[in-house]
Amino acid sequence: MIEIDDRELDTLLAEDPGGPVVMLNLLRFRPDGGRESYQRYADALGAEINARYGLRVEYLGDGGRALVAEDGQAWDMVALVRYPNRRAFVDMIRDPDYRAAAHLRSEALVEAVLQPTSPIGG
Repeated sequence: MIEIDDRELDTLLAEDPGGPVVMLNLLRFRPDGGRESYQRYADALGAEINARYGLRVEYLGDGGRALVAEDGQAWDMVALVRYPNRRAFVDMIRDPDYRAAAHLRSEALVEAVLQPTSPIGG
């Protein structure tokens, strides 16, 4: 699944433990220009949307061969993105400016994992 479903966003909010959320992004790009399309997506979001929702990229890296995983679990890119809270993430996804650029993300990816995580121990 590539698209973010509105029902999933509602569930994300309903299960909110409070506090910041760090989204683990595992990305597999289309072989025909997916990485470039994803860069256009990131550029389209730009500093304005990032600042509007308090988003901060904590880590961005190229993936490699997995050492411990089932076959097919190698990812092209890994990103950890921190938001002040789940509401900020949901509001960003529902923002018309974000939605105008979201097609670039969908066009870039063959597969993705978007996993919300919460800090342990406050």
